[in-house]
Amino acid sequence: MKKLVIATRGSKLALWQSEHVKAELEKAHPGLEVELSVMMTKGDKILDTPLAKIGGKGLFTKELEEAMLRGEAHIAVHSLKDVPMEFPEGLKLGVITKREDVRDAMLSEKYSCLDELPNGAVVGTTSLRRRMQLLKIRPDLVIKNLRGNVNTRIRKLKEGEFDAIILASAGINRLGLASEVRYFSPISKEIMIPASGQAALGIEIVDNPEVERIVSVLNDSDAIVETMVERAFITVLEGGCQVPIGVNAEVKGDSIQVKAILGLPDGSEIMTESMNGTRTDYLTIGKTLAQKVVDKGAKGLLERAEKMALSEVF
Repeated sequence: MKKLVIATRGSKLALWQSEHVKAELEKAHPGLEVELSVMMTKGDKILDTPLAKIGGKGLFTKELEEAMLRGEAHIAVHSLKDVPMEFPEGLKLGVITKREDVRDAMLSEKYSCLDELPNGAVVGTTSLRRRMQLLKIRPDLVIKNLRGNVNTRIRKLKEGEFDAIILASAGINRLGLASEVRYFSPISKEIMIPASGQAALGIEIVDNPEVERIVSVLNDSDAIVETMVERAFITVLEGGCQVPIGVNAEVKGDSIQVKAILGLPDGSEIMTESMNGTRTDYLTIGKTLAQKVVDKGAKGLLERAEKMALSEVF
């Protein structure tokens, strides 16, 4: 293969991710031409409605997948946390890259950390997971929906619509935007458990051995282990954007530590669970942890969470 086409969204972060993969592939395969095909997804067009109400993660991948199935592109680069658990026939998850900082972060022009936010402070996030965990520790906060790309969200913060906003540290670091705000404060995973797959890139590919061989150089073994644990947990719970779930697996040598949280979007009811295992357990530990919360009533709690998320409140 002499030319490989990447289907990509047009946001600055999506383009950074695709350009990064392009550069890495061209470095690994001298003589390979890599081209970007930029397109807009439904999720990029609908900016005034919470994701939970309009269909969740697939909103950012469907158009890219359709282009790949038509033969117009070979791969698509996604933030792994936005990649659905199942793929259309003919497509597959081919690569999971090394992770950036997995933590969420608070950005603010006035306050250096969550503890400094005054009573009733307005915080922007579209994520039900972040909303739930914020309200768990600070029920006094006013959480408002925040859509748009990273630069748009920062602009809204600087224009005074919010006292603080919550974004993934990885996106800020990749785009070099930390200096755009006065305070950029990563949040400890002890306070806010990240989303499944956060800070890794997932490369979706057409189911073709040659394409898979070309992109496989970008796989990271630790990231694969961690995110497969996280995605297995989500799969058992059948949880998408419509429900608030945080799960993070961390490899330390030969051991794996997994922590999870789920509950109602308003933070009024929360369930947490954790588990330690060895690296060789990675194919089972996510499912085992999920079964532990299922046995404690997680499915019923998530059904209530979904109803609450689809109500007018959120």
